[in-house]
Amino acid sequence: MDGPESSTAHPESRETAGRVSGRLKQLGLSKEELAREAGMSPCYLDQVLNAAPDFDPSALARIAGALGLPYHRLFEDRHDQPPGQTAAGERPVLARLTEAECWDRLGTHGVGRVVLASSSGPGAFPVNYAVDAKTVLYRTVPQGPAAPADGAVVSFEADSIDDRLSRGWSVLVTGTAERIDDPEAADHLARMHALEPWAGGSRPLWVRISPTQVTGRHITTMPVS
Repeated sequence: MDGPESSTAHPESRETAGRVSGRLKQLGLSKEELAREAGMSPCYLDQVLNAAPDFDPSALARIAGALGLPYHRLFEDRHDQPPGQTAAGERPVLARLTEAECWDRLGTHGVGRVVLASSSGPGAFPVNYAVDAKTVLYRTVPQGPAAPADGAVVSFEADSIDDRLSRGWSVLVTGTAERIDDPEAADHLARMHALEPWAGGSRPLWVRISPTQVTGRHITTMPVS
């Protein structure tokens, strides 16, 4: 056996072995130290991690305890951790997106961040957004921190991350903000776009960002020839 990530591992246990290896690196522990803490030999540790999950559940429980993890964490990823904790993918490529590709990535709606100037410095606020004729729309509280002055220069950023494959993209829209205060115009936008802010509550002000520049980049991997 080569260790927790042996190529001979059972298919259902490879991800578990990978999580164990990642946790060992995080804690600064060796495989031998883990085996000692879990009350087994390093050879048997390898056997347990490379076998089917039902091979020795009690041994897996001891391994989880030695790593300071709940048992279920050996079999599933945490979804509350920020991305970017995995290593770079093989043969990574960082490339620019064309403007058309940027709008394609943004799609019709999603969640992004609007960046505004304030007396204490720039502030970034998450917002639900919609795309309307190559402009970005969002709703907010008229006097709230995400409500820019009419004509203010603002930025908007959205991205998508695949942490497992170390891939992703990011789009940055820079432009001017327009406060849509007219009730009839706001009602029209509400009919056109089912935009419900996750923050809830009354957020009657629609803000439109008309871009002066749209840029984006994506990280992928170079195919093997």
